[in-house]
Amino acid sequence: MVAALAAVSLLPTKPAWAYRPFDGTDGSVADLGALEVELGPAGYLRQGATHELIAPASRLNYGFAPDWEAVLENDWSHGLSAGSGGSSLANMFSVKHVLRDGFLQDRSGPSVASELAVLLPGTGGGQNGTGGSISGILSEEWGWLRVHFNAVAEMTRRQHGDLFLGTIFEGPQDWAVRPVAEVFHEREYGGAATTSGLVGAIWEVKQSLAFDAALRHAWIEGHAADEVRVGVTFSFGVR
Repeated sequence: MVAALAAVSLLPTKPAWAYRPFDGTDGSVADLGALEVELGPAGYLRQGATHELIAPASRLNYGFAPDWEAVLENDWSHGLSAGSGGSSLANMFSVKHVLRDGFLQDRSGPSVASELAVLLPGTGGGQNGTGGSISGILSEEWGWLRVHFNAVAEMTRRQHGDLFLGTIFEGPQDWAVRPVAEVFHEREYGGAATTSGLVGAIWEVKQSLAFDAALRHAWIEGHAADEVRVGVTFSFGVR
């Protein structure tokens, strides 16, 4: 595995904007003909007396046309405590498009993108249904600070309306290890409200290889939840 990642890191691609470890994303897409792989080999979630192993979490981003990418996302969860419901798999397919070229595309001003997603049937844990979402993303840069605003409207697999509002903050891009943070609020109508905060760091080893680690604390209907996220993002050309 290490040898494979080292080989990938030598391929001539632009920086892989690692949108691990966040719940939101930024206003960019994979380069034309490039495949970006975001992999969380293992994560840990504790909510009350429930403990879960999230392994693996993966996101594949393929640039199939200029300013367009297709995304396939899969997340496995495994209950570690009694009554946790065993294992479950969540699947999602989406298409993301850059609506305005900005600083993330080496132009001036903000980058603006939109993403349409289909929540595909999975297994266990209420993942058997289908749903969909539409997202708006605005990325802006002020000096050393980058900020990415996300707004998502969703129809959940339980056929409930859901609204997600979040903001990602990134530290200086010229630092090898840059601090990052994210805050969001999500409301599932007919379900739970979640307020979340995340702090972490991204280590960009090379242009096509980055590692991330983060801690997340959330309040879900007044109940605390804590999560540890560790992952890697790498990219390579496929044509």
